[in-house]
Amino acid sequence: MKLNLRPYLWYKLLNSLFFGLAVGSVFVLYTPLEPSVFSLGGIGLAIGLLVVAKVYEKMMNLLVFYRVTLFVEFLALLIVVSFLLFRYSYSSVLFIYISYQLTFVFGNYLMRIETLALKRTILLSFADVLKQKGYLIGMVLSYLFYKDIEWCGISDKQEQVYALHVGLLVIQIVIIFLVFKAFRPR
Repeated sequence: MKLNLRPYLWYKLLNSLFFGLAVGSVFVLYTPLEPSVFSLGGIGLAIGLLVVAKVYEKMMNLLVFYRVTLFVEFLALLIVVSFLLFRYSYSSVLFIYISYQLTFVFGNYLMRIETLALKRTILLSFADVLKQKGYLIGMVLSYLFYKDIEWCGISDKQEQVYALHVGLLVIQIVIIFLVFKAFRPR
């Protein structure tokens, strides 16, 4: 397995842009959940992070990096598709919350393996700059999107978040395409 730098860096930029766009929507999405659910989610996340950290020895290679990255991105795609199909039922919102927590379980691992895969400090710096730019651009676009959609007369917050997810679906498909391009067999 080989990491192709250019598509990987585009992937990092769009991945951060996706989260920058989506971050504001969770405050509307998670409204039906009780505070105790977030406590349980935090406990589950901490246990998941511990389990993943315990098996780093077996996971620190490009093939596992590729598979975990694909898993996380397909899970994000499933989250978006499930929201577009099922909207605001309690069970769909709970599924979205649990799925996001599951993606966060691999967050530390993905940062550590990325450091090993990119190796050079200048590449790590470049990747982090792209991530921050993507996140910032995503948040600015999110703000402009919500203001624009209000101007168009859609003031219901759930409808606004639903419309945002149509755009997130397109971005997530491009992200998965970039993951396939970024990781190539030797």
